[in-house]
Amino acid sequence: MKQAVKQMLREIEKDVLYTRSLTGKKKFSDKVMTAISKVPRDAFVPEHLKYLAFNNHPLPIGHGQTISQPYIVALMSELLDIKPDHVILEIGTGSGYQTAVLSLLCRQVYSMELIAALSQSAQKRLAKLHYNNIETLIGNGYAGCPEHAPYDGIIVTAAATHIPESLVSQLKPGGKLVIPVGLSSMQQQLMLLEKDLNMQTQVSSILAVSFVPLIDRPVEDKNHV
Repeated sequence: MKQAVKQMLREIEKDVLYTRSLTGKKKFSDKVMTAISKVPRDAFVPEHLKYLAFNNHPLPIGHGQTISQPYIVALMSELLDIKPDHVILEIGTGSGYQTAVLSLLCRQVYSMELIAALSQSAQKRLAKLHYNNIETLIGNGYAGCPEHAPYDGIIVTAAATHIPESLVSQLKPGGKLVIPVGLSSMQQQLMLLEKDLNMQTQVSSILAVSFVPLIDRPVEDKNHV
């Protein structure tokens, strides 16, 4: 497994170099790469796909959802510029893989998922692996999670049709929002929104991406799981 992790890290580094003219990043920080190396990705994929767990590709996790490509997980984490005392909101828990990476970089992660079955299985998985600074919630990601706001960073792991104002309003001054935006998988852009200390925002387009859509619908149970 150690060899598989090393190969995955090498593949991420190759993608960093390949996309540097778009992202402006020649390398990712040691803290992000260390977090990626420490999270056992094979624990977050279905049993029949574990042999592919450390490939630098997305994989299906059921319910029409995917676990993101490791390079994209690393890139989105890097763009947030997370500090150890930060509180981060994740929209789209999925299997919990990105959640686990975030938890190694910050003080607290709140992770919201619309699909209750995914949220519940991720919560059990994360607890079993002893990621103790994560709280999972069930809810509509377009609305965010105002009860724990404001956040130092917000990361959205599914493609929205637009940047929700509700998420922007839940960012602290100096906070960052990383979100894929686009109406189809062929027209999505990974966007970085930065809010300055005067509450003004600046949006940058980082990279063409392909994510499952962020579903905008109410849920019956918004209780913590």
